[in-house]
Parts: sequence; structure tokens; C-alpha cells
Amino acid sequence: MPKFKLLVFDWDGTLMDSQGRIVNSFQAAIADLQLEYRNVNQIRTIIGLGLEEGIIALFPTLAQSPRLLLAKHYYDYFWSAAALPTPLFSGIAEMLQTLHATGYWLAVATGKSRLGLNRSLNDTGLQSLFLSSRCAEETSSKPHPQMLQEIMAELEVSNSETLMVGDTDYDLQMANNAGVASVAVSYGMHEKDRLLKCRPLVCLDDLSELPVWLQNFES
Repeated sequence: MPKFKLLVFDWDGTLMDSQGRIVNSFQAAIADLQLEYRNVNQIRTIIGLGLEEGIIALFPTLAQSPRLLLAKHYYDYFWSAAALPTPLFSGIAEMLQTLHATGYWLAVATGKSRLGLNRSLNDTGLQSLFLSSRCAEETSSKPHPQMLQEIMAELEVSNSETLMVGDTDYDLQMANNAGVASVAVSYGMHEKDRLLKCRPLVCLDDLSELPVWLQNFES
């Protein structure tokens, strides 16, 4: 019997290469409102939080009204026809299909909106692989454990049977806060040294290695 029954994946930066689109959309929205410039690294560091929490992290003193306007402009740019493409990372679809066929239960815990996740699932054709998902506006933002706790409660799976997979310390801290083990990936939004401070079981350079790693870890 495998140690883990439920594998919960972050989306942006873990399964999907969306950094360029997110950064460009934020920078264009910031310019529209004539706010102080934020560079790529400043924006990268807040990816994984809910949009409201990310905006507050970028502009701590910004009042509520311009925060809401910035969010609207961000969404307008993100969903525009001219936005950069957001492909799955290489090997991700095959990796998820392998895990699903092996018998693992799959879920998503993401800082994306529900609209954004549903569009991504539909565009990639992966919706049938996931039993549950939670998005930023539905629960507390990472690293609060509520996303994971709700998924585990819905599927009646214990924290010892659950594994969180993500590319930011928000994902890994959420797992720690929920008493759940984690796997990090090194190619996403946060640097490997930052991820390792959260004590994941492993930090993979290529997530397509996850099925083999799980097989070895659980044998």
C-alpha cells in the first residue's frame, strides 16, 4: 500500500509555465495606474499568493480602491488575446496521467482564481484527472493550511496520506502548517535554497521524475 494516497499540486510555476504572463500583466497594470515600478524578481516573489495578498505585498500602503483597480487591470491584461502563452512544463501531462493510472488521487491548491484554474484545466484537457481543487478566493491564501485542510476533508484523506507539490515556500509552508509532507520543484518561482529551508522530502529539478521518486520512496 503506498504511503501517499493524495497528491496535491500547486499550478502556476509547478505544472504551468505562467511566470512571463503574470509578470507582464502586473507590470502593465502597474504602469496604467502610474504606481511605482516593480521588477521581475519583486513580482516573482509574490506569485503563489492570492491576488489580493500579492498586491498588498507589492504595495503595502496602497488603499483599497486602487488595489481593486489594480486587480481589475491585471485580469484584463492576463486574459487579453495578446497575453503571453502559458504552456504546461515539458512532461507534465504525461506525469499526471501516469500518477492517475497508478492509482494516486490528484488535486490542485492554487493562488489562481476559480475562473483562471477552470480555463487552464479546460485548455489543457486535464480536468478529469483531478478529484478536488481549491482557489485563492475560496479559502485563506497560502501559507494558511485551509486549502489543504478542505481538500483532505472533502476526500476523507488524512494528512499522513497527503503530499503537497509546489515551487514556492508558500506551498511548502502551507504543507508544514497542515502537517503534510511536501516535494519542491527547483524550476519555478522561488530559489532552491529558499525552498530547502521549508524541509521538503526532496527538491526535484524535473517534475517528470516524481512517479519514479514516489516508487522508490514508498518501496
